[in-house]
Amino acid sequence: MKRTVIWIAALVVGAILGLLGIVWLDEVMNFVATVYTRLFQLLAVPTIVLAVITTFATFGSNGSGKIFGHTLTYTLLTTFAAAAVGAALYVIVAPGLLPLEALSGATVPEASASGTASYADHLLSVIPNNIVRPFLEGNVLSLLLLAFAVGIGLSKLPESENKAVVVKGLLGLQDLLFLLIRWLIWTLPLGIVAFSAQLSAQVSAGVVADSIGKYVLVVLGGNVIQFFVVLPLFLLAKGLNPVHVLGKMMPAVLMALFTKSSAATLPVTMETAEKRLGIKKNVARFVLPICTTINMNGCAAFILVTSLFVMQQDGTELSLGTILLWLLISVVSAVGNAGVPMGCFFLTLSLMSGIGAPVAVLGIILPIYTIIDMVETAENVWSDSCVSAMVDRDFQ
Repeated sequence: MKRTVIWIAALVVGAILGLLGIVWLDEVMNFVATVYTRLFQLLAVPTIVLAVITTFATFGSNGSGKIFGHTLTYTLLTTFAAAAVGAALYVIVAPGLLPLEALSGATVPEASASGTASYADHLLSVIPNNIVRPFLEGNVLSLLLLAFAVGIGLSKLPESENKAVVVKGLLGLQDLLFLLIRWLIWTLPLGIVAFSAQLSAQVSAGVVADSIGKYVLVVLGGNVIQFFVVLPLFLLAKGLNPVHVLGKMMPAVLMALFTKSSAATLPVTMETAEKRLGIKKNVARFVLPICTTINMNGCAAFILVTSLFVMQQDGTELSLGTILLWLLISVVSAVGNAGVPMGCFFLTLSLMSGIGAPVAVLGIILPIYTIIDMVETAENVWSDSCVSAMVDRDFQ
């Protein structure tokens, strides 16, 4: 709560500073915003790569067999469904453009003209021919491809000392990265002031409120539809009563809403699933820890909707192909989101930094993210509960 108040205060202070119209102050805010943008870009590549590799690398150690196969199948189906609902709502609601003339100092180099390359050329550009180049260029698609391949490869290697050393080394690097991220998050109020000042220097507050309002409507509306419509349909397809399942799992869902942490809620989720819902212990204790790591319905929808919103501000044409491509990216990224502080928000910021999108927009979204995060976490735990219930039904 304290952090939320600080973020909102920073947003207000930045807006006031931008409206003052003081030239030297605007230059200072542009400088600070550029510094934060560069720091975000610095952490973008390792955040994406390490999160995906370490998550997929644990697949082998988490066990195998039919239960894991069913868990992974339901996880991917529900996560794809959540992202698809978000995409459909985005097209229907169509959030408007923010006036971003003031963000020129915070954006990264312009993308090449669209339409000059075929889809085959675009596909070839994703497939790396040099292991270093994707890291240097920040090519998000190539990095995800490499991270996915390395992570799955590690999971398939037989257990050995060499494998353990590699995995421990990657986890150690991730711990170091998390420390740097926590430091950056601690200083974020200064970045919010700068980003907010940039926007308010040349924009109308009414335009910003309208566009951001529609964006929030899409994100929260997608979560509500996934929570009350899509996931219950999955349960009904398995012959389960969604009202009964939700009623029994309500303690875990409510705890997730207020703690904003699926991991912190996990003990309550397991206890509730076993004692109240009656899921077999061997299923609950195997499925739920895996789901807490990879079953991120709310995160996938947030990554997709926010990425589309940010890219749209930079003039990217949101064609069907673009939406479908980012739907796939959002699902893979959400599955690979291995507990980064502020989870989905920072992962989305990393993706946007990697493609040169105007990340200053995320500075305006940040104060609102606290509410979104509460709803997303509750949805994630509800989805975990649904997956465990469906797997339990499969093995009755």
